[in-house]
Amino acid sequence: MLVQTRAAALNNTDIWTREGAYGLPGEPDARAGWRGPLSFPLIQGGDIAGVITEAGAGVDADRVGQRVLVDPAIYLDDSPTAPPVGLLGSEADGGFAEFVTVTGAQAHDVTDSPLTDEQLAALPVSYGTAMGMLERAGIAEGENVVVTGASGGVGLALVQLAAARGANVTAVTSGSKATQVLAAGARHTVDRGSGALAEQIENHTRGKVDAVADIAGGALVSELLPLVRDNGRWVIAGAVAGPVVEFDLRRLYLHNISLIGSSMHTRGHFAALLGTARSGAVQPVIAARFPLDEIAEAQEYFSRGDYVGKIVINLN
Repeated sequence: MLVQTRAAALNNTDIWTREGAYGLPGEPDARAGWRGPLSFPLIQGGDIAGVITEAGAGVDADRVGQRVLVDPAIYLDDSPTAPPVGLLGSEADGGFAEFVTVTGAQAHDVTDSPLTDEQLAALPVSYGTAMGMLERAGIAEGENVVVTGASGGVGLALVQLAAARGANVTAVTSGSKATQVLAAGARHTVDRGSGALAEQIENHTRGKVDAVADIAGGALVSELLPLVRDNGRWVIAGAVAGPVVEFDLRRLYLHNISLIGSSMHTRGHFAALLGTARSGAVQPVIAARFPLDEIAEAQEYFSRGDYVGKIVINLN
């Protein structure tokens, strides 16, 4: 089917795909895409909210005119737990265009959602990734959860979605962004540049960290892993602070800590996210807006990181 894009949004994957920053096994600094070589020309953009304008073969023609949120994942198979093996904007053309072609199964009806087109467009990649992390780690009501990189797209999504399910969120961010992160649902914030990160987190959680939802990686892993309780979880979906880390393996196996890698979402995770989108239970924070013809400026702004929330491309 053909979808007219009303709003799209930026993600790290747009930058990393353009730069070939995914590395290769054994070569973390190698230039490569997430799933190997890409075909060009390529239209980027994995976050898409829009309206169906044409229905192809096998798609109900009554869906024309329907407001939709697009699942950007290309899955391994048709099962609800299948992992993604590609992404719109990377392995197929995405939403940084007036129109995008998707399958009927990728376009989900959000006609009655109270969210704006921009807020809907903020959801698929960042909030889908965050939902996948929380589901895979089994984050539950009342648990103490530490979120790293809490002011960016996935980080703030983790704060909002974890708080929405009743978790007590301690967010690692910069001091200048603390007020906005608290407003998004964090119970506490700690300044990543304070020099006493572990001590602050231990105080806020009273020495009981049930889980860490990490999108930073780097030195934080070795610094914060000792705080995780016995049988706790560390779920990771990013490495913006460094992809190569060193930590004491004994902390994992002697304390039965689960280390969980989480790449994006499954169909089941996206279904849970759609429930959030349709109810408006979580409202994405929009940090800045750009028109489509300023996509280069938008990516430059995104890369600076001096904002809280999502950067959107408005085509409406």
